[in-house]
This record gives sequence, structure tokens and C-alpha cells, in this order.
Amino acid sequence: MSVSELESELSADERAGLELIRETGGIHQSDFWKELDVSSRKGSRIAEALEESGLIQRENTVYNGHNTYYLEPAPRDLEFGLLMADDMLSPFIGEEEIDPQSDAFSQWLMNLAYEEY
Repeated sequence: MSVSELESELSADERAGLELIRETGGIHQSDFWKELDVSSRKGSRIAEALEESGLIQRENTVYNGHNTYYLEPAPRDLEFGLLMADDMLSPFIGEEEIDPQSDAFSQWLMNLAYEEY
């Protein structure tokens, strides 16, 4: 099942929790449920559900002298097809700045537009 399919099956609270974890890049579970404005029990259930679905990682830790979990987004597999237009790799891959008037960028966009039809 793809990440988007997994996410579509989440409850509203689970989606809000996942968004919070992704936005922060990681959060202690003791802060997680407070930020979501839910009980610690409900926050734990949300975190467990997200971990079971593979969308987050949960690691035992000590925070402010208390045992808790650190919640962070699960690493995602990159979909390199999203960087392709026909057989051309996006010109945005690399360190140099891209000129939107360049031939390489124009050709990539034309290939991208062509794929839509």
C-alpha cells in the first residue's frame, strides 16, 4: 500500500497528528498530545496507530526527567518518477541555479506537458 493510500485511511485525529510530526520534524509524545489538545491516552493511541501503519517511528527516551517516546516521520522511499519528464531528469536536481528561460528547462517542461496527454 502506498503512503498516500495509508494516509487516506487515517482518522482526522491521526492525520492531524501525522501533520504535526512532519511539521516539527519530530516531537516528544508528552508534548504531542498537548499540541493536539487530546488526552494522553488518546495521544498514545494516535501515535501507536501511526507507528503501526509505518508512517512514523517511535523511540523510547527520557524528556524532562520522564520516560516518554520521541515521534518522528518515517523515512520515505523517494519516487524518482516524479522527477522525470519522459526520459529527462528534472533540471532542478543539482546545485546550480536554474534559469527558467534556459533550453534545458523549457525542454523538460514540454516533455512534462506532453506526458499529460
